[in-house]
Amino acid sequence: MKVRKLALLTLALTLICGGVAYADTVSQKLRVLVVNKKSESYNGIIVDNKVYVPVDLITDKLQGIVITDETDNKVTIYKPNVHMVTSKNKGIFGDVEKGAKVDFFTHIQVDSLKVDINALKLTIVDPYGEETLIESRKAGDSDFPERENIWMSTKEFSYTFSSTGTYTLRFYVKPVGQSSFQVISEKSIASK
Repeated sequence: MKVRKLALLTLALTLICGGVAYADTVSQKLRVLVVNKKSESYNGIIVDNKVYVPVDLITDKLQGIVITDETDNKVTIYKPNVHMVTSKNKGIFGDVEKGAKVDFFTHIQVDSLKVDINALKLTIVDPYGEETLIESRKAGDSDFPERENIWMSTKEFSYTFSSTGTYTLRFYVKPVGQSSFQVISEKSIASK
């Protein structure tokens, strides 16, 4: 009786360990590098010689627009072409002195926006991660751009660059039918 139980236990352990070893050879974890920098919060996986990465990686790191359609079990990714320029006193800038209070405009140009949006916003993030809204617009506003190619300038915005470091302008859009904003462009301003 003991021999039979021992044989069954040995067989069960062999099957379990063999299954784990097989699963490990079929799928492998993958380090993800974005613009040659390791992504700490995202890992990929290789299954049957195909690479899979999280969709959030595309929105967070590559600033693409991800549209999910659960009825068709489909994910569509769009990457619009976005340019942002900051200007003050009739000139463009990208650096400021620490402590300077700057009145500036942000000029945004977007082309190849292949998805309908119902809101957009521009924020500035200080070197410590605190985000401040510069401007937002929603569908129905008189100044809301409703076309594939967007050319817009924000209202003049006054901001004090109180710390040394990198400040980041983030341009978000909210696609129609989606519940959250997605970053599609960033621009840095250095405070020295």
